[in-house]
Amino acid sequence: MPRAGVGPGPRARRRRGPGVNGAAAPEHLRILIAEDVDLVAEAFEALLGTEPGFEVVGRVARGDEVRAAVDRLRPDVAVLDVDLPGATGIEAAAEVRDCAVLLLTALEGPGHLQRALAAGARGYLLKTTTATRLVEAIRTVAAGGTAIDPDLAVEALRSGPSPLTEREVDVLRLVGLGRSTEDIATELHLSRGTVRNYLSNAMTRLDATSRAQAFAVAERRGWL
Repeated sequence: MPRAGVGPGPRARRRRGPGVNGAAAPEHLRILIAEDVDLVAEAFEALLGTEPGFEVVGRVARGDEVRAAVDRLRPDVAVLDVDLPGATGIEAAAEVRDCAVLLLTALEGPGHLQRALAAGARGYLLKTTTATRLVEAIRTVAAGGTAIDPDLAVEALRSGPSPLTEREVDVLRLVGLGRSTEDIATELHLSRGTVRNYLSNAMTRLDATSRAQAFAVAERRGWL
């Protein structure tokens, strides 16, 4: 399969069968894959290519290539890795409106799932899912339903929304990059005292005893 720069034009009309909750579901599904690891992308393409009614119409390796590929290839479903260069799969999903998006990820934090749904994704599965589950999920989102890893869904409900403010997130991200309090203050145009207050508040919200631990907790839960 060539990259998405080469592929068929707009999809032709197809017969449709019953879908989720009575919605019409395409009998022939056109699929776009976004994955930056060639071996993984080729494995996905080989797997989906053997499924009756599935056609992989293109592959891209960057998140900032997804929207153009969708516009050009007109897939029914875009299967996107969350961790893509250029733009994350979640950021790419927010720009796609003409097809269903199913995100695959190795990130288990509930915050990632919450952001994915807010971006408009209909599916969110861990990469440890089975081939059968992946195929079922593609059919489900194409029919207008949702397909979410059940364990992640439960964890997201238990955790609730992120307790961090937008500014606390900005500060913790810089902590993760190894920035000092003075560096953070300079970069965010804040006083050092204000930065320390943001860090203290974040540590309290996350029940952390250090700024490093606060960053680790927030990153693990997908809140950064």
